Amino acid sequence: MSAAEGGRENDESSRTRHAIVTGASSGIGAAIAQCLLAHGWRVTGLDRQETPGGPKPDGYEFERIDLSDTGAIAALFSGYRAVDALVHAAGFMRVNPVGALNMQDGEAMWRVHVLAAEAMINAMVPGMPDGGRILLVGSRTAMGAAGRSQYAATKAALLGLARSCALELASRGITVNVIAPGATETPMLHDPARQGTPPRLPPIGRFIQPREIAELAAYLLGPFGAAITGQQITICGGSSL
Repeated sequence: MSAAEGGRENDESSRTRHAIVTGASSGIGAAIAQCLLAHGWRVTGLDRQETPGGPKPDGYEFERIDLSDTGAIAALFSGYRAVDALVHAAGFMRVNPVGALNMQDGEAMWRVHVLAAEAMINAMVPGMPDGGRILLVGSRTAMGAAGRSQYAATKAALLGLARSCALELASRGITVNVIAPGATETPMLHDPARQGTPPRLPPIGRFIQPREIAELAAYLLGPFGAAITGQQITICGGSSL
């Protein structure tokens, strides 16, 4: 390695990496943001509203945005340059049985889960450094679940999106993956809107903890995740066995 190459490598390794995390005000998104900050990242959290509380942690900034508005996404992301990682963790669940599917619910979930991911990837990738990371939070439900067909459809679409983008971006060293959690101890788990399909306790005897998902996210976004791309990794406590 030449001295010039070594200098560039040292400059790159010493630069504080910047991640954008959606859904950063609660649940899995908040856990990922906190975990990345602990790993030395600079984090921009995106959500509809900021969690009230004390001063922001060092390295953290917040932007309020409605992710169902793709125009707002394009406008916001036009101001970012050279972001190292995108984590799309924002989401919500509305459940209805076949025969009573609510088209408005289905469209709303599709816009936040899938169209927002498309818009953010489209806006970010041209300026993303080679070796960047894109991580989408899907769901084990993408495999299919009675009463959750519309939610499952949006989460299943994320895998097709991730695998297709992964193929296009592999030559630049940009990885694109999906983490698919099972029942996780978050506010969504107790959302009254899902009373018709209550969560089932995984075989390990407890719900998944957001920090467990966050640490996997940090690994996939880190240097040792560089060879993992186009994959869906399920964290379900044995529920998919």
